[in-house]
Formats: sequence, structure tokens, C-alpha cells
Amino acid sequence: MRIFRAPFASVHPLYVAKAERKGRTRAEVDEVIRWLTGFSQAELEQHLAEETTFEEFFGAARLNPAASLITGSVCGVRVQDVEDPLMQQIRWLDKLVDELARGKAMEKVLRRPGPTEPGSAAGSTSITTDRGPDFDGVRIGRPATGALIDAGHRTLADLPADLDELLTLHGVGPAAVKRLAAAR
Repeated sequence: MRIFRAPFASVHPLYVAKAERKGRTRAEVDEVIRWLTGFSQAELEQHLAEETTFEEFFGAARLNPAASLITGSVCGVRVQDVEDPLMQQIRWLDKLVDELARGKAMEKVLRRPGPTEPGSAAGSTSITTDRGPDFDGVRIGRPATGALIDAGHRTLADLPADLDELLTLHGVGPAAVKRLAAAR
């Protein structure tokens, strides 16, 4: 794809301009980029100066493990559904900058866990909010994961025998129930 060969430095000013139009700063844009890529500010500046392509830029990145928590749409494309890994990484960055420009708190943009998120008990198979919107490795999305946690479900064994009962929980849809049933 053409974007893969585009210099990251050609898009960075567009990210900054978008954020600045909404009262955010270049420093905040760079913080978001560093969070996603694992680059230091010096490494980021080096990539900008050398005009590395998106492919080289993300190829050198040490992606944040919480990147899988980035969901939603950018330009009508659901970032969690993008199949090409490089394109998904580019869309993740687009989504983060979009959230920043929309005034979302930096803590939320960077997917920092809140104080009420539960940990998992040792030796149990549980919902993991630090790795992504999973339930026992089954990708069901953040709303469904949150609904299950709020309802007190922590493992597949905790779920009711009739999974259709889960449809009464706000955020749990038929697709999530189907995926959980297949994982049993």
C-alpha cells in the first residue's frame, strides 16, 4: 500500500496540526506516539529526521502491549477489525491522535487502567483487561468484557450454563455469546 512507503515525517505534522486545532500540543501528540511505539523522544526525532517510512517506523517499534485495547472507528474503519498488522498499527495511531484531538483525557487515550479494574487470581483463567478485550483468550470486546466483570464473572466456569442469559447484560451481544460458546 502507498501509505506503507510514505515517510512518517510527512504525516507527523498533520497529526500535530489536528491536535493543535483542538487546543492540544505537539508534546501530547509525541507522548501518544511514544506510548504506542515504545520510542524515546530522541528515537522519535531521529525517525522524523531520517524520514523513515511507516513500514520502517513500525518495524522498529516496540508496540505497547495495551495497544490491543485501542478500539473504535477512524474514517469509518473499525481499527480492531483491520487484518493487516501494519495497517492496524497505523490506524491505532490515527485513533489515538483522533481521541486526543477530541479532548479525551490523556489517561484514557493511553489506556491506563483505572483503580477499580480487577486483577486476576493466580492459577485461574480470567478476563484480562491488561492484555485486551478478552475473556479467557476469546476476543469479545471491551463492552462485553466490562459487563461480565461487573456481573461478577471472572472465568469461563463462572458463566451460566445457558449463555443466552448473558444477553440481558448491557454490552453483551449475540456475537460475544457465540464466541464464548465456541470457546467452551
